Amino acid sequence: MDLHQRLEALLTLAEQIGLEIRRESLGGDGGGLCELRGRRVLFVDSAADIDTRYERTLAAIAETPEWESRYVSPELREDLDRMRGSK
Repeated sequence: MDLHQRLEALLTLAEQIGLEIRRESLGGDGGGLCELRGRRVLFVDSAADIDTRYERTLAAIAETPEWESRYVSPELREDLDRMRGSK
């Protein structure tokens, strides 16, 4: 699975666990999870390179416990566990 496919799989997972996704240009190094008016919103920086978008999305989802009860491919599970362990 290439990085674009992993990112799309993460974004699908984010929607499944109830995150609202907004793709916006944030200058190239932004993005992340926040709460706005009671909704959890995941900002994906469309100006950032694929590596940055993937790492920021991965970090945001790793913070949410809901992903653990979902099916996640072994590759993504390894990345999520690695990200969670590095915090």
